[in-house]
Amino acid sequence: MTDPISDFLTRIRNASAAGLQEVFIPFSKMKAELSRILQEEGYIWSYEVDTTDAHPRLKLKLKYQGRSPVLRSLTRISKPGLRKYVGATEIPRVLGGLGISILSTSRGIMTGARAKKAKVGGELLAQIW
Repeated sequence: MTDPISDFLTRIRNASAAGLQEVFIPFSKMKAELSRILQEEGYIWSYEVDTTDAHPRLKLKLKYQGRSPVLRSLTRISKPGLRKYVGATEIPRVLGGLGISILSTSRGIMTGARAKKAKVGGELLAQIW
């Protein structure tokens, strides 16, 4: 697999479209941080690391509003073939502030709002709303 973050976002997008309550994703520290941000921002109920199998995996409990998923769109911005870097002043607003952008900075993975507040830029990983 060449792009594990795209795979992470696609698995969540497909599970939401299918109406599943939870989804299992192969574990990595980066995916765990992305899951933490999704939980803090209220896009998923919870996540946990499942170590019952031979390889650890993340178990995400998806959040729905009625029958429609809370996660409307998960878009990968920076890809392995074309990286997208932004400065602290260039961090885009997503849907006029209703969505979030996720950045990989020198201080770790954080939302665009938190990166602006800390005055750091980095690689623009994804936009979510």
